[in-house]
Amino acid sequence: MQKRLLGNSGLEVSALGLGCMGLSYGYGPATDTRQAVELIRAAVAHGVTFFDTAEVYGPWLNEEVVGEALKPLRDKVVIATKFGFSFGDDNKQQNLNSRPEHIRKAVEGSLRRLKTDVIDLLYQHRVDPEVPIEDVAGTVKDLINEGKVKHFGLSEAGVSTLRRAHAVQPVAALQSEYSLWWREPEQEIIPTLEELGIGFVPFSPLGKGFLTGAITADTPFGDDDFRSKVPRFAQEAREANQQLVTHIKAVAEDKGVTPSQIALAWLLALKPWIVPIPGTTKLHRLEENLGAAQVTLSDQELTAIAQALETVRIVGERYPAALQARVGR
Repeated sequence: MQKRLLGNSGLEVSALGLGCMGLSYGYGPATDTRQAVELIRAAVAHGVTFFDTAEVYGPWLNEEVVGEALKPLRDKVVIATKFGFSFGDDNKQQNLNSRPEHIRKAVEGSLRRLKTDVIDLLYQHRVDPEVPIEDVAGTVKDLINEGKVKHFGLSEAGVSTLRRAHAVQPVAALQSEYSLWWREPEQEIIPTLEELGIGFVPFSPLGKGFLTGAITADTPFGDDDFRSKVPRFAQEAREANQQLVTHIKAVAEDKGVTPSQIALAWLLALKPWIVPIPGTTKLHRLEENLGAAQVTLSDQELTAIAQALETVRIVGERYPAALQARVGR
């Protein structure tokens, strides 16, 4: 597995990371802990050094699983986690909370669950409009000086917030959704990251599974699957958006690879500081995804993909309205 640097931070990670959320949260019942641990350790054996989690995934369960899996391999990996929420009495209601004292409390919990004495990359999960970003960045800067955190990141932040935070404590990476079917970051985010020397960590690089070609208009989603609430996964939207998958499949067939590998290779080809973090619960999908690091797209192939994208209109918002209000701040 090739390595990449996240911007100018000096933080080196595998070209593809592993998004661990789906092992515990968001896509149905949590994976059996033993199986989840085995999958994470298999990723390490395949050269993955970058693992992404958050306290909100579960909540807490995902950090515990990642901590158990990586404790014996700690010196070989980079662990990223996130703060930014407090929880209601039932632990289901998520309230934005990036007050400095809460950040410190969250970090202590994450360190304990992850079974480590330092967090390699600490993201603010979502921008809290009630707390100046300068206060957030300043708190993380203090945690870095105290040796509890190594690098600072933001997730789904807008350009203004990114610049203000970076002026207080250099931001190593921005994590936001980016894929062949969500390209909004190309407008302002990617040019700003390049200007400031910040790495980009796309989550949902396979469109929450849609770009694999395995999801059709008739695919059912349970109530505990986040996609059941996402407008882009409504039945009529899935039917309309199959046009994009048809284009990706055609490129994949010509190259003798899978649609997933095309989607990931496309991201890797764009910038040397982009590190996608596809998630999966299955070993064969993990191996398929990691195979994308060996797929090289020619200029001609990239042009063909770009031309195909110009002919496709994606249907449906990527978040329900309440969650959409929390991104791009």
